[in-house]
Amino acid sequence: MEFNLNNILRENIKNLVPYSSARDEFKGEASVFLDANENSFGSPIPTPFNRYPDPLQFAVKKRISEIKGVPPQNIFLGNGSDEAIDILFRAFCRPGIDNIITVPPTYGMYEVSANINDVAIKKVPLTTDYQLNLEEIAAAIDDNTKLIFICSPNNPTANSIDREDIESILANFNGLVIIDEAYINYSRQKTFIQELTEYSNLVVLQTLSKAWGLAGLRVGMAFASEEIIEVFNRVKPPYNINQASQQLALEALNNIEQVNAWIRETIQEREKLVDSLSALPFIVKIFPSDANFILAKTTDAKGIYNYLVERGIIVRDRSKIELCESSLRITVGTPAENEILIQNLKNFKS
Repeated sequence: MEFNLNNILRENIKNLVPYSSARDEFKGEASVFLDANENSFGSPIPTPFNRYPDPLQFAVKKRISEIKGVPPQNIFLGNGSDEAIDILFRAFCRPGIDNIITVPPTYGMYEVSANINDVAIKKVPLTTDYQLNLEEIAAAIDDNTKLIFICSPNNPTANSIDREDIESILANFNGLVIIDEAYINYSRQKTFIQELTEYSNLVVLQTLSKAWGLAGLRVGMAFASEEIIEVFNRVKPPYNINQASQQLALEALNNIEQVNAWIRETIQEREKLVDSLSALPFIVKIFPSDANFILAKTTDAKGIYNYLVERGIIVRDRSKIELCESSLRITVGTPAENEILIQNLKNFKS
């Protein structure tokens, strides 16, 4: 089944002339910039933030390209992954006409963005072991289905989705398949970035918020064909990643050894946390995790949550989410934080 991007691209986006900023029109080195109506005298702080940032973040993309093995023209940087998600709706889904498929329980922003953009959602719940229901997904697809979102490792269930199942959808769906890999650095499963040349309808989302520890900078990444990335760049605001975020992201990307050390320690702490929680009488089940958090089914999620809040320890109660009844989502903390959690839970009376 051959994928054609123009078949799902909105007509107004095909004809859209993107905003042309001063930094778009000039590329190169110069010593005097009198083109963008900036304050030529500088800024009140020592760092010179009076100039607009690179609208296409070339230096950051170049470094990401070196790390990921993907050409810069296949990379989009957004104000968090949420910006990339929103652009997917605005570029490919006609409000009030088209629909998307999600596979709950999953990351909540897919539904929020769909609702903001007036795009219908078809929910196909995961199986009881948190895998894709391929038959139900196939039955849900119609001529107006433009996007399918798959989070792997999944939030909040923490497990990776079966790779062959994802490939089956990629090979048989004429819309875009978005694989959200926010937690891929903690996973045993390899990234789908390596499959970009195989599937022209593939979009992979990653982030610097998790393993890279830059949640406060809001830098998300999308990897896709050059054709799709061109659509992203056409729709995005001209300066969507500020100069401070670009500089600090580049600094972090040059410290990959530290990040890899944190990843290894997080995985070690995850296993210790699983062992310690499993010994508690009110823990019914801990689901397999490929992320920096675990999902634990309990006998009294609300009671445990409130008990921990009273002691200044915050986890996430996911009990109201489909297939996550009576479950808590617990992020893997530092060794000291994990120890505080366990010692307090040992005193909980169910």
